[in-house]
Amino acid sequence: MSKLIRRSNIRQLQASVALALVSSLFVAAAHAHGDVAPQPVDTKDLPKLKGEQAVNPYRGTPNAKKAAEIGSSAFNQNCARCHGLGAVSGGIAPDLRYLPEGKEGDEFFAMRIRNGSVRNGVTYMPPFGNLFSEEAIWAIRSYLDSVQVAE
Repeated sequence: MSKLIRRSNIRQLQASVALALVSSLFVAAAHAHGDVAPQPVDTKDLPKLKGEQAVNPYRGTPNAKKAAEIGSSAFNQNCARCHGLGAVSGGIAPDLRYLPEGKEGDEFFAMRIRNGSVRNGVTYMPPFGNLFSEEAIWAIRSYLDSVQVAE
């Protein structure tokens, strides 16, 4: 009988440990979207922009490739946590590879990155307009242009 009790206790302990591990994964996932300090974006190799831009000023220019390279680093350091590496979303936030092309996509992107997204008092995306330079914003958009997928 004591062997049976010990086996039962061991199984209960194993089940409790397994439950605790699974629970900790859910807690970690829930906190993974928490506060994160934005990382600086080095845009010294891009021409300075004057004022807010409405469309991607780097698209179709000799600076497009460099902007996409800088944008890739900026995206991976600041955006990938929610939008996924390579802009392939894991479901937390929209898959940015499907942003509309051209002016329509640029306008939406600029509005969202500058102002963020709040619904019913819940912040879904923080605003980055006061944190990122115009050069950084459009470098990230240039990167997203480079990974765009047709629907």
